[in-house]
Amino acid sequence: MVDPEVVAQVPKWANYLVETMGYLGIFFVSFIGSATIVLPLPSFLVVFVMGAIMNPWFVALSAAAGNAVGELTGYGLGKGGGKLIERRYKDFVDKYREWFKRDKTFLLVTLFAATPLPDDVVGVVCGLFNYDLKKFLLASFIGKFLLNLALAWGGFYGIRWVLTVFGG
Repeated sequence: MVDPEVVAQVPKWANYLVETMGYLGIFFVSFIGSATIVLPLPSFLVVFVMGAIMNPWFVALSAAAGNAVGELTGYGLGKGGGKLIERRYKDFVDKYREWFKRDKTFLLVTLFAATPLPDDVVGVVCGLFNYDLKKFLLASFIGKFLLNLALAWGGFYGIRWVLTVFGG
């Protein structure tokens, strides 16, 4: 079970990183948010808020780079635990191995990264099927950049409305 006191410290910790490190802090918060598979951290809130304070283009760029690098944990899990996954989920692996060899994987990774779909699962499967690491990183970056760009500009234009609604 997750300690509620630890969870309560996450926003303070993220705020500290961004305040002291700027765009690099956004990179680290986004990296950690994407690297946690079991307990995803809501780094998108940092992107939304910082989009209102900092340059939204650079906020999205920093967050996307951190997210893409953070997605390597899922990829590595699939790559390292491939034999175990193949034994346990043989039917799934056999069914999708051929599909992953087609040229649609790049588009799939980009789509999952650009939406709230579970891109960690796609990262595990890409690692399992030895999908090219450079292509995986590029597709993850493109998708995360699009997602973070929408969030950062949403913060830029929408933070006043959010504060008005919630009494800030």
